Amino acid sequence: MTPRLLRAYRQTRYEAAGIPVFVGRRSRGMDALLRRHGSRAGVFVTAWNPYSRLMPTAWNNRQQRALLARLRRRIAIQADGGWRGWHEAHALVLAAPPMVIRLARSFRQNAVVAVRPGQKAVLRLLVSAVSP
Repeated sequence: MTPRLLRAYRQTRYEAAGIPVFVGRRSRGMDALLRRHGSRAGVFVTAWNPYSRLMPTAWNNRQQRALLARLRRRIAIQADGGWRGWHEAHALVLAAPPMVIRLARSFRQNAVVAVRPGQKAVLRLLVSAVSP
């Protein structure tokens, strides 16, 4: 992962149920959503653009449907992530981060964003290092 890509992840606006979330910031709206669902954690995850390699929209949509099918027993709220002109479909999964991280790795994702009530959103890298 390059420093530029890492910066993009950190500056992305993640959104679910009309509630914006930014890495490193607390969202009172997200706190309320998690509490309404009785959840101690949520994770923004996508199947789009594995390892941040741009893929065709139709392919990305098929992968996202496959991800959602694997989440059928979990609460998964339609979500989005975007920065500048870039956008990806996401799901906000109301579940413990380790389960969602395993799933994200199976869809070859670089990172997820975890949220917990009363805490700042955290970028969880799934790759080992930042390279120049």
